Amino acid sequence: MFKDNELKGKAKQIKGKVKQKAGEVTGNPDLQDEGRADRIEGKVQEKVGQAQSKVDKVLRKVKNATSD
Repeated sequence: MFKDNELKGKAKQIKGKVKQKAGEVTGNPDLQDEGRADRIEGKVQEKVGQAQSKVDKVLRKVKNATSD
């Protein structure tokens, strides 16, 4: 579930990079900006997924420690 956020974030980053390069090649600053925004959004989504995975891992450890 959390890996889903990480993967979707990576995909957004790639999509953003493509848009940004397309904007550079075509001289379209709006497309470049869209690409930058997609890359940032993707990076944030990826980090959220990583944080969720870490929290989940800690909670599992706590649960296992308290059930012993």
